Amino acid sequence: MPDTQIPTVLNAFRSAAQAGEFLITAEVAPPKGGDPKHMLDMAATLKGRVHAVNVTDGSRAVLRMSSLVASAILLQHGIEPICQIACRDRNRIGLQADLMGAHALGIRNILALTGDPVKAGDHPDAKSVFDLEAVRLLQLIRNLNQGADSNEQPLSDGALDLFVGAAVDPQCASWSGLQSRFERKLQAGAQFFQSQLITDFERLEKFMDKIAAGCNKPILAGIFLLKSAKNAQFINRCVPGVNIPQHIIDRLAKAKHPLEEGVKIAAEQVQIAQQLCQGVHMMAVKREDLIPQILDLAGVKPMNLVLTK
Repeated sequence: MPDTQIPTVLNAFRSAAQAGEFLITAEVAPPKGGDPKHMLDMAATLKGRVHAVNVTDGSRAVLRMSSLVASAILLQHGIEPICQIACRDRNRIGLQADLMGAHALGIRNILALTGDPVKAGDHPDAKSVFDLEAVRLLQLIRNLNQGADSNEQPLSDGALDLFVGAAVDPQCASWSGLQSRFERKLQAGAQFFQSQLITDFERLEKFMDKIAAGCNKPILAGIFLLKSAKNAQFINRCVPGVNIPQHIIDRLAKAKHPLEEGVKIAAEQVQIAQQLCQGVHMMAVKREDLIPQILDLAGVKPMNLVLTK
């Protein structure tokens, strides 16, 4: 029988996080269909500009290719993924199976999410699972890393080695709820945090000073590319918990070239985030190719990633 092929493992993101570097990640959506070309084209523009690329898992409960499969495809092309795993569509058996599969494929970065409600997406009559939520998923991954399943039974074929993160929303209306959930995720084993899109940087600063101070885990501020005033208004209307200020909407509305203005706004926000936290998570839906331009405007230089196996 042929020797088992050793999977490619890229650890630039974990290495940079543990070294205290300023982290840059970006988000791409898997294809809606069987052809990954567009996803690969967009992700290719991010090489040398980000430490890792997030692959969404049914974001907004909209059907797309498996995040696990899409992450494996990126890895095959030399792009380090952060595979998002949501609890909405799988029970704990399915979640553990996918996490074991991710490890076997060489995928090491996981973002543990509860998942958006089915009614928000394009299959509102589908049945939700939610056997777990994000905190319990983090606990499950910690068990797997320690060589045990969710029933505390040993993994006979070896422990996993996953670098797991969680989402955080510094703009959450409930300050006590934000603090409680953040602390529970820390205790459950989160090694990094990526935030929802940030519009209130004073609130982010307060979160960093009052809640995240001393946690010694990277916090990445979510930076979203707004393409127009209409786009900003749509987000305010349709994305819970987001309130893009009117002065930004007015600035986009008055701009001769709204997309260019959106790039400038995002670059300004990256510069603010650099003063407050250890990274940024870039979101530029369907225009991921503009992220290098945003980083250039913000004065963030291309990086020389050392990819360790």
